[in-house]
Amino acid sequence: MTDPYPVVHLRTSGVLSLEGAESAIENNVWIVGDEESAIVIDAAHDHQAIARGLGDRELMAIVCTHGHTDHINAAVALAELTDSPILLHPDDADLWHRVYPDQEPDAPLLHGEALQVGGIELQILHTPGHTPGGVSLYAPAIGAVFTGDTLFPDGPGATGQPLSDFPTIIASIRDHLAVLPGETVVHPGHGESTTVAEAAAHLDDWAARGF
Repeated sequence: MTDPYPVVHLRTSGVLSLEGAESAIENNVWIVGDEESAIVIDAAHDHQAIARGLGDRELMAIVCTHGHTDHINAAVALAELTDSPILLHPDDADLWHRVYPDQEPDAPLLHGEALQVGGIELQILHTPGHTPGGVSLYAPAIGAVFTGDTLFPDGPGATGQPLSDFPTIIASIRDHLAVLPGETVVHPGHGESTTVAEAAAHLDDWAARGF
């Protein structure tokens, strides 16, 4: 673990199963906190690797930016290992139950609420479109927003699945992410990071191209 606090970045690899198709995929896992406590954003693929990234810190919560398999498939195992709650927006309950049919998340993520960890506030922004219950987490004190699969350097998250909607994801980006300070670093669920200013500059082009 080489990243300094308050944000540690891990990459985990696994298989994405979606609408009957499977593909190899690499996910970003973000650990936010200080030397004593942290939250995990998107427990993907390998709960043991994530636990190693946590070290001796207390895990306060496992936050799921949305309910797709590759973002939640290590959540329950990590929760059991660390005795920590799993948080998910209720609009993604259907996706959650496709992976965990007999278990519920421990608490909802709701727009306008906030999580506190290690002296950092994470504001919950409901940013649907990739999924109905997609959320982003904005941490103004560290100038970062964790966007899951809502926003990437090259555009919005994919909206080709039955529960996705392109106009909705554009509205989410325009209304809740593009309005953040331009220097805010965008940490997505896959690939590299960008800034709000860089993304906002292309938003109209993305809207026009339709994906």
